[in-house]
Amino acid sequence: MKVILGLGNPGIDYVGTRHNAGVVFVDKIFSIQYSVLGGYGWRKHYDALVYKTSNLVLVKTKDIFMNESGRLITSPPAPLLISGEGSNLYVAHDDLDLKLGEYKIQFGKGPKDHNGVESVENALKTKEFWRIRIGIDNRTTPVDGETYVLQKFTTEEKIILENTLDAIVKAINTNQESGRQK
Repeated sequence: MKVILGLGNPGIDYVGTRHNAGVVFVDKIFSIQYSVLGGYGWRKHYDALVYKTSNLVLVKTKDIFMNESGRLITSPPAPLLISGEGSNLYVAHDDLDLKLGEYKIQFGKGPKDHNGVESVENALKTKEFWRIRIGIDNRTTPVDGETYVLQKFTTEEKIILENTLDAIVKAINTNQESGRQK
């Protein structure tokens, strides 16, 4: 069973922000799966929202902030039910090391600095899981990363992001590791 965890921040203030790219990705997969399989939709499970099919579990942060994402794995009862090796876990997240339109799918390695991913690594006590790194850097003027990730995507950026998410879905299904969409 494949588990895809989308990292982001809760609440209306963070909807549409670059920092929530992982949650947007999980919502994208949900829209595809739900339209094909139907089902009951999202279910609240403690600090997360969870959607399950026979071979897929989608999880997105609900009541915790990105930097506490490891709680989704360690807080009893943990909604992820991760086996020890993490080979079935995909963590989708924003990445300032990649330009908007780029992505990488990597096992056991990821961005230089990402507190949400670090929280998951600490909870699992391993780096051995998949990262879906969604590029968000499209800065044209100097702005620090912390401020930038909390800004909302522009209309043009949303189009690029949507195309990138489509490419990531295809890549996961064909085992490609990285790419660029314009």
